[in-house]
Formats: sequence, structure tokens, C-alpha cells
Amino acid sequence: MTTSVLLVDDHQLVRAGLVALVDSADDLTVVGQAADGREAVRSALTLRPDVVLMDLSMPVMDGVEATRQLVAGMPDVRIVVLTSFSDKGRVAEALAAGAIGYLLKDCEPGQLLSAIRSASLGHAPIDPRVAHALLPQRALPADVAAAELSPREDEVLRLVAEGLANKQIARRLGITERTVKAHVGSVFRRIGVGDRTSAALWARDHLPAERHDH
Repeated sequence: MTTSVLLVDDHQLVRAGLVALVDSADDLTVVGQAADGREAVRSALTLRPDVVLMDLSMPVMDGVEATRQLVAGMPDVRIVVLTSFSDKGRVAEALAAGAIGYLLKDCEPGQLLSAIRSASLGHAPIDPRVAHALLPQRALPADVAAAELSPREDEVLRLVAEGLANKQIARRLGITERTVKAHVGSVFRRIGVGDRTSAALWARDHLPAERHDH
């Protein structure tokens, strides 16, 4: 079954790139585009897309207000914010308005496609780099000292916290993707988490401030 997508962004070049990316996937199809929030609401109510990719900063009506109006008129719509803003205020506003996911525009193409599929199933795709803003009160296991991680596990966890995929981490560290996967699994078990978002949150709360240099 094909997932229909409405693209909302005030930059035509961005929309063109997104159309090419989304339509390259066999199971996804772009059914419409909008350049501002008001046009997005009008288009969505007409086209009834499964997923709306929503920019935040736009003329006429911003993405937060458009999201609020869309959710009111189409309770089943899945809105994924795609923006360059990762500050806590904007993230919280978008989620409070009813967005189901939040991605940054510099995410990997594959991550974006996966997020659209995930949102269409009712899941909440969140970029690990903004997870700390979304879940500020979330309790995380604190009984594992960061010192118990090996130097390599520490490196891998820091890169996971930056939002890098296994393939990117492998390239950065000069090791195989299979090795990265093994390290990630080991780190998850050690710190008591089950997903990358929770690992990113744990890293921000428990790892020393020194970050891995790019």
C-alpha cells in the first residue's frame, strides 16, 4: 500500500528535492505541495494525505498554527515537522500543536523516508538530536557509570547522540557497520535502554562534557 505525502515548505528548491527523494521510494508518493501554512491546511483537507511533512518557519501562517488547524480538522493526519530549528521552545510548540514527529533538515535521506513510513504507522519519529528537548522529564537509568563503557563504546554512544546512523558511525571511526551494530547493542545493554533516542538522552545526562571532535 502506498503512503501519500503532502510537502509543506516555503522554499521551492527544498520542495523539489523532497519530491525527488520521496517519489524515489516505491511505497511513497507525493500528492501535493504547499508554500505556506494556510495553503497547507487547504491542500490537506482536499487531498487527505497520510503524512504531512511540515516546515515551521513560513509566511502567511507558520507550521505550528497550520499543524494545530490540521489536527483539529483531520484528527487522523500524521504530521512530521521537518525544520532547521532544534531549540526546545519550537520543538515543544510543534508537539503541543499535534505533530507526531520532528526531524532536522540535515538528516540523512534514508532517515527521512523511514520517518515517513514510521509516522504512517502511527509511530513518532524523533531526531535523537532534539530528543532531550522533547522528553525533558524522562527518567533514565543512572545506575551505570559512564566509566564502565569502553573507550570505543564511549565514542559510538557520543555519535549515536549526535544522530548519526550506524553506517555514518562506521565511516567516521573507520570500522565496519557490523562492528558498530555490535557496539551499539552492547552500549544499550550496559546503560539499560532499548532505542537510540533513549541512548542519546542518557549520553547527554551522564557522559562527561567533552564531545567527540568532528
